[in-house]
Amino acid sequence: MSKPTLAVVGATGAVGTVMLDILSTREDVYGEIRLVASPRSAGKKLTVRGEQVEVQALAPEVFEGVDIAMFDTPDGISAQWAPVAVQHGTVVVDNSGAFRMDPDVPLVVPEVNAEAVRNRPKGIISNPNCTTLSMIVAMGALHRHYGLRELVVASYQAASGAGQAGIDTLYDQLEKVGGNRDIGARAGDVRRVVGDDLGPFPAPLAMNVVPWAGSLKEDGWTSEELKVRNESRKILGLPDLRVSATCVRVPVVTTHSLAVHAVFEREVDQREAQAVLAGSPGVVLVDDPENFEFPTPADVVGTDPTWVGRVRRSLDDPKALDLFLCGDNLRKGAALNTAQIAELVAAELTS
Repeated sequence: MSKPTLAVVGATGAVGTVMLDILSTREDVYGEIRLVASPRSAGKKLTVRGEQVEVQALAPEVFEGVDIAMFDTPDGISAQWAPVAVQHGTVVVDNSGAFRMDPDVPLVVPEVNAEAVRNRPKGIISNPNCTTLSMIVAMGALHRHYGLRELVVASYQAASGAGQAGIDTLYDQLEKVGGNRDIGARAGDVRRVVGDDLGPFPAPLAMNVVPWAGSLKEDGWTSEELKVRNESRKILGLPDLRVSATCVRVPVVTTHSLAVHAVFEREVDQREAQAVLAGSPGVVLVDDPENFEFPTPADVVGTDPTWVGRVRRSLDDPKALDLFLCGDNLRKGAALNTAQIAELVAAELTS
């Protein structure tokens, strides 16, 4: 059979740009690749697979003859246009939050639940939130071995999780505070120097951490924290999994980190858990505390795996592990996972 035709919707965005790089470096499983974005980006030319491809404006006709479409668009755009693509016979892999908790839309991480790809009654497959994705490959491996019961998570989320506006805001703030050693010693001085340039953040991000990501939900929880809970349950097939998350923005451009306390059904062993992680696809173990070797965002950015370190058995619970992990939120946290799902569909369509 001929190779399937792929459309990348949202090709000019921060994640879309990473998608094009991934498509250019992974195995070539597609025939034609169409690049789609808003009308203001139509006519631009972007490089994919070494060729210049002109961006088309999002419209129903761009999906004619398209087998698979990868969407990286805001929730409202995906909600409107993904069904349009499906009506044209296209399988949609969506990176937005529009369909993640729809019971008729599988939420897929190929290393964890690849089999769910084939059960797509609406013709749509959803990609998890980048924070969930930064940890779920590692937690899926541990769950298969020990049986997961509970997660307590603190995230340290990069500015790029808030899009290009988040990246630009962080750089602008760093320029304002950079080189001034008098800043940071008194309450309010960072705010005074940064001024109103907060961008998508509720407080200065430079020289600061901000315990807020997402929008306000019931009882003081944020949308980001509820995504970690609800998406972890759905991906792992554990509807009663106990999850508590606190999501924090940190002055890192790209790569989310998480400190995780995981409780299991049976007793855990530190060395065994390290071996499980080291042998799991999509996971790299860097865990040598005697030599201060553990993952950090600065070392992980631009790479595909989930990097794990500081693996310890809990001092107070023999069935619990504590660990620290990092994952590039624009690659595995968004573009790569979407591409991996699309590759599973491509293999299915050509088998």
